[in-house]
Amino acid sequence: MAREISPKDTTRASAYELWMKAPNPMVTFFKTLDVTNLIRVSKHKHLKFNMLIDYCIGKAAVDVKEFFILPVGEKLIQYDAIAVNTIVKNNSGEVSSCDILFSDDLEVFMKEYMKYTTQVAETAQDRDLSGDCMVIGTSAIVDTELDGVVGMNSGIFNNPFLFWGRYRRKGFRFYLPISFQFHHTQMDGAHAGRFLENLQKVINCMK
Repeated sequence: MAREISPKDTTRASAYELWMKAPNPMVTFFKTLDVTNLIRVSKHKHLKFNMLIDYCIGKAAVDVKEFFILPVGEKLIQYDAIAVNTIVKNNSGEVSSCDILFSDDLEVFMKEYMKYTTQVAETAQDRDLSGDCMVIGTSAIVDTELDGVVGMNSGIFNNPFLFWGRYRRKGFRFYLPISFQFHHTQMDGAHAGRFLENLQKVINCMK
């Protein structure tokens, strides 16, 4: 469910005044994640690496309350649920967008992920949950290694977004540089930093 709320009734009131009409309210953080444990889980359980990353992103985000509020147009919208978006190569050779409702249960999330990414790939029709969920965008550019990505400030799409390329091996460990873009009205740097720390902890604890 999504509903409009008054900024003055939230902890984001001053941020709303400062950043809603700023020429570029988007902020990008860069961080390198140690994904060694996630690769072990992926190989041991025969699970898709990007599905696991998407799950970890959702699990890290639900513990940061700012993720449940998003500026949409000039309104501030409160959500009860989070979805993680993934980009899917479709049968026409192009890409489509697929939103997956986050569930703390990995098996449930995995089944939803496999079901709907397959459906979107076959139909080339986007799956959009933004009417009911705060959607975290992701884009995995696995054709190359990336040091970072600075996203576009469209003024329309204000959702938080994560980008990454191929992971890298150094010795016996694997690392994944990521970029995290967020709207300053939604959260401050401290909240974004806590999310990224949560993300690394979730990755480390996956079994």
